Amino acid sequence: MMHMSTIAVTKSNIESKILSSEKTIILEFWAKWSESCKLVSPILEELAKECPNILIGKVNVDYEPELARAYGIVSLPTLVVIKDGKVTNKIVGSQSKEDLIDILL
Repeated sequence: MMHMSTIAVTKSNIESKILSSEKTIILEFWAKWSESCKLVSPILEELAKECPNILIGKVNVDYEPELARAYGIVSLPTLVVIKDGKVTNKIVGSQSKEDLIDILL
């Protein structure tokens, strides 16, 4: 179940729901078949609950290949950090919660 600070992102809602947000955005590019993605998703859910200034956008690459191409995604999971409408970081592979907090803060 997605927390209120977690949004399923599509090419039709990315502008209105994600890029217009004043929060720090983490776009999680994932796929159901990726075992590594299954490790990262619960960590991001925890961060969404604990950090009200972070918005998680989940992009299923199987359904949104155009978004994956637009952000240069070549490996899963990939997290794209966006602040003030600009990509500030790209994190490839699974990370611990502590590592993600260090990267984000």
